[in-house]
Amino acid sequence: MPAITADPLTLPRLARPSLGQTERPVKSVTTAPTGFEGEGFPVRRAFAGARPADLDPFVHMDQMGEVEYSPGEPKGTPWHPHRGFETVTYMIDGTFAHQDSHGGGGLITDGATQWMTAGRGILHIETPPAELVESGGLFHGIQLWVNLPRKDKMTAPRYQNLEGSGVTLVASDDGGALVRIIAGEVDGHTGPGSTHTPIALAHATVAPGARLDLPWNRSFNALVYVLAGTGVVGSKAQPVHTGQLVVFGAGEHLVISADPNQDSRTPSLEVLVLGGQPIREPVAQYGPFVMNTRAELIQAMEDFQAGRLGVIPDGALMPHVVGRTAADGPPISV
Repeated sequence: MPAITADPLTLPRLARPSLGQTERPVKSVTTAPTGFEGEGFPVRRAFAGARPADLDPFVHMDQMGEVEYSPGEPKGTPWHPHRGFETVTYMIDGTFAHQDSHGGGGLITDGATQWMTAGRGILHIETPPAELVESGGLFHGIQLWVNLPRKDKMTAPRYQNLEGSGVTLVASDDGGALVRIIAGEVDGHTGPGSTHTPIALAHATVAPGARLDLPWNRSFNALVYVLAGTGVVGSKAQPVHTGQLVVFGAGEHLVISADPNQDSRTPSLEVLVLGGQPIREPVAQYGPFVMNTRAELIQAMEDFQAGRLGVIPDGALMPHVVGRTAADGPPISV
């Protein structure tokens, strides 16, 4: 981890904080509980315990893995619906196959991001490809849900495939950290992802003993999730470790430092940094539907049951089961 790397000394540098800029204080640190998603793959519920108002415009985030599967163990999700938000699947290591009822699909692998705007409704599936199920292997990624404002809830579905090679790479001012900008703008550097809701999303690798002073849009909230490693955040050096979410207060830059000694399995501090313009609208959520009112959730359920969110295409991608042949027919997925 991670798949996309570069020599920070050869990259554009982030600006040093100026004397007049305010460092963002740490508001809270929470630890993600573990659970299972889809057909049974392990996740950490990254936002559990944080105040919803501090997360806005984000709704939900899972760290998927990191897990080394044995042959036959890899799992994904069956076909399922979404309405009212965007799903962002970032594969740090490993491979997921994706297909949706709107014509999108493909492989998400090694640093790539699949950005799906569910909008008024879509069906989709994410599952390990057959060869990975048969062989086993490393699986590690993030799925993030980005809320849509009321005016965009019923927008047309859209799919973006962002290859890992297309992310914007920058370095900290001293070259001690590599920052991969997936979407939005950080200090004038823009990632490839196009979003309805103004946000920024980046993955940073901070070398042992190094410090990252990250300029951040003052109008955005600021969240840091520790993917791996140990370090400290903020001017008061709050300790953090794998599976913890940091919520920062207002300001113009945030500070993340890696401990000098890291675990041999995790040579650097790996963090996901995200923030956006708060929507500040009521949120009503039921499973895969994120709307503004209970009535809209009921309508979403009725539309799904009536097939108005889409239908599973003929010959659709289905979860692979070791030992299953074509004569057995496809596994039941919805």
